[in-house]
Amino acid sequence: MAMGAVIRTSTENRLAILRLFHLVSPALPVGAYAYSQGLEYAVEAGWVTDEASTLHWLQGLSRYSLATLDLPLLLRLQRCWQRSDLPGVRTWTAWLIAARETMEMRAEERHLGGALARVLCELEVADAREWRDGEASFATLFGLAASRWHIAEPDALGGYLWAWTENQVLAAIKLVPLGQSAGQRLLHRLTEDMPELIALAEHLGDADIGVAVVRPMLASALHETQYSRLFRS
Repeated sequence: MAMGAVIRTSTENRLAILRLFHLVSPALPVGAYAYSQGLEYAVEAGWVTDEASTLHWLQGLSRYSLATLDLPLLLRLQRCWQRSDLPGVRTWTAWLIAARETMEMRAEERHLGGALARVLCELEVADAREWRDGEASFATLFGLAASRWHIAEPDALGGYLWAWTENQVLAAIKLVPLGQSAGQRLLHRLTEDMPELIALAEHLGDADIGVAVVRPMLASALHETQYSRLFRS
């Protein structure tokens, strides 16, 4: 009996990791590739010009925005889904959308959230239905999937951070532009920071959740009127 329990648990853990791979795959049809989150304007303005400045830009965003806003809210959303706390889900969803300081960022959040809701509906995650056309955030539906697919909290945080990082590096390769080798070096270097960022998010109190970056928010706002654009943010 004990041996069977161990084997079953190990199989479930492996399946959860494979579900996470599905959730963070670039092939997931949510349209994340269409957004640069202000990076396009940062390149236009000369704030990001090469591999080193791209690393600096993404390290700042991941430490002072992703680790202090997105990840701690994702953690709370996943826990709310686990205990069927829908008022909590709505509260943290509204918090995240309100923290997006520009029209483009709020539109991106709602679009990605709704798109992931539609994907999860196709995968028979019933709780996603009411979020297909509402005030969804990407983290809301990511937390739902992580809860229903029994993905461990640190793994969910790491997957979310990886997916964001990969998308930003791919945008930088097109915009700066950078070569593929530079992109791989950036991913390798940024991955080294992830365990510390996840630990920070796990221990952040409610009162400390927020964003401490200025230029990315300015870049997002100015991108709204940028003349020539490849990306939607």
